[in-house]
Parts: sequence; C-alpha cells; structure tokens
Amino acid sequence: MRALLAFLVLFAAGALTSRASASAAAPAPLRVVSQSVGTDELLLALAEPAQIAALSHLARDPQFSAVAEEAAAFPRISSGDAETILRHRPTLVLFTDFSRAELVAQVRRSGVRIWTFDRYGSLAEAHAALRSLAAELGGEAPARAEALIAAGEARVAALQARLAERRRVPALAPTTYGVIAGRGTTFDDLCIHAGADNLASSLGRLEGFARLPTEAMLAWPVEVFVVGGESGEFQHVTPYPQMMARRSIRVVRLAPWMLGCVSHRRVDAYEALARELHPEAFAGETE
Repeated sequence: MRALLAFLVLFAAGALTSRASASAAAPAPLRVVSQSVGTDELLLALAEPAQIAALSHLARDPQFSAVAEEAAAFPRISSGDAETILRHRPTLVLFTDFSRAELVAQVRRSGVRIWTFDRYGSLAEAHAALRSLAAELGGEAPARAEALIAAGEARVAALQARLAERRRVPALAPTTYGVIAGRGTTFDDLCIHAGADNLASSLGRLEGFARLPTEAMLAWPVEVFVVGGESGEFQHVTPYPQMMARRSIRVVRLAPWMLGCVSHRRVDAYEALARELHPEAFAGETE
C-alpha cells in the first residue's frame, strides 16, 4: 500500500512538472500589428480576430481601404512610429517595402518578428503574399488563403470569358499630381483585367508613375477617364480639359480604394470597372 501511495505521489509530481514544462515551452499568443492598408486587407482575410492587435491608421478610411467597415472592430495605430506600434505588444508586425527603413529597423531591434509585403504588382503576387502571411499566422490561415485564391481565380476566369470578344476601351487615370499611371502600376493591372487599354502604357510607353507627356496626350484617342470617388479636380489640370474639349470622354468613378488596391481585393475593382466599360457583358444580371 505504501509503495502504491509513493508511486501515485511521484506520478502526480511528474505530471505537474510535465504540464509546467509544456506551459513554459508553449509559444506566446500571436499578436499582429499591420502598418499599411494592403497588409490590413491581407490580415483581416486570414487571421483569427484574437490575433489582430492593431491595424493601420487608414484601415477605417473608405477612401483607401477595402475593409473599412470590418476594420472598425479593431484597434488601429494612431501614428507610424515605433513607440506607437510597440505599445500594442506585437509578436509580429506587417510592413511593406515602402515602409520607412528606420521604422522597420527600430521594430526589428526590439526583438519583434517582421513580415514584409514587397511584391504586389499583380494578382498572382498578391496571392503569393496571402500564402506567405498565412504560413506566418498558422492554424486555419493556410486553408483560408487557398480558399480565397481559388475563389479569386475563378472570378477572374469568369470575367475573362465575358470580355474575351470585346474591344478594349481606351482609358486613362488622370490625377492632379502631374503624373500618370503607366505600365506596371495597379491601374495598368486593373485595365488588363477589366477590358480597358491603358493608353499611358500602350501608346505612351510610360513606366510606373511618369510625368505627363502633355502634347502627345492631346492626340491620344481616349474614351474614358477612370477616377476614384467624386473628384473632379483633374478637369482643371492641363491637358485634361483640352482633351475633353477635343473629344467626348466619359468619366467613370470607382470607389477610391480600387485604383490603388495592392491586395487580393483588387478582383472587386476588376469587376467594377468591367461593368462600367462593358455593361452589355453583364446584361440581365444583378451585381
């Protein structure tokens, strides 16, 4: 009997020690801070709510964010300095390749893990970012990423089938900044998928955001100006009023965030612009 009691005491002590060791070895709960709108959109699509420590300061702004309503349920960083980010006690911080280098270095020196969204020129690259971030998050995130990717690819394939026989509509994205979106921009990607011809790329041979070739643009056969929201200020910037005086140019207005979207949510923009440019392809359907 004494031997049995001694065994039970030793077993219980061993069990307690094992549980304590397991508890000590268990990783700290993941707490993620996102520093940009693009990473906000990826994070909200993949993470468990409890994993989200804070989103970017623009996360709730529908001018920039595709997830403004969803983001309202989470804290956001009020400014883009390391102290503010670290105040949320993150174990992982999401940056982009255009985040300030000194900020990234400060957060890294604090011992916090960093993930960088640095390739986003195409939907394929946005999908690769989903997979990469999902691997960092673990749990159900990889499965969510694959489901999102499959759904996005199916939507793009369906859209391509609708637009396959349709003429690409000559288009530009005017701004008030003295530059225009050429090849390799999110607007160019949008045009490729929505049945538009970005003349800054095809005629202007412009790369990225380039200075306006004002005189050349007057001869471009543009049919549509694509802008975000209700902004009409571009109509006072040369050469846009002169172009509109020479030919009839329709202004298509999308949700402002759609023109600069770098995440998987760009598929929403593809569909929205395609509906504006090719309504006959969607005849009989409701959005």
